[in-house]
Amino acid sequence: MFQEGVFMNVKPQTIYDISAKTIEGEEISLARYKGKVLLIVNTASQCGYTPQYEGLQKLYETCKDRGFAVLGFPSNDFKAQEPGTNTEIRHFCVLKYNISFPMFSKITVKGEGIHPLYRYLTEDTDFKGEITWNFNKFLVDREGRVIARFDKKTEPLSDEVREKVEAALPPQPR
Repeated sequence: MFQEGVFMNVKPQTIYDISAKTIEGEEISLARYKGKVLLIVNTASQCGYTPQYEGLQKLYETCKDRGFAVLGFPSNDFKAQEPGTNTEIRHFCVLKYNISFPMFSKITVKGEGIHPLYRYLTEDTDFKGEITWNFNKFLVDREGRVIARFDKKTEPLSDEVREKVEAALPPQPR
């Protein structure tokens, strides 16, 4: 926010107060996802955990019609495992894993230059703590509150993740 020519840092209250660039370069407000359950993941194309893209896509396909989305945020913060451009990353994700969930431009998820979303996730929620590696996952409820955090080793289709996603979603129609 600007006031009398001075930039004021306004602390976000939810993820909906934050904007990010899509992988195509469009700046959007995360308020676009208001009312949805989200799984926010920092990703990388050359990581031992990269095959988790498959589980993320499957989870997305299974739950998207009930108001669920996976949001992928590529990052090159860990041993340069995401060296490509946004175009190369998008191409890799679609070609190798047929990714259809929203992907965002490559960002920094820890340290100097940390993206505001990851500053919020790691400093201003009940799930504080620096991102330790690629494929850390944050589950966000329909009100924009972080309700769970999963480590890199936790597979997207694990019982732990699926149960928490299901609990946050509206009941399945019969």
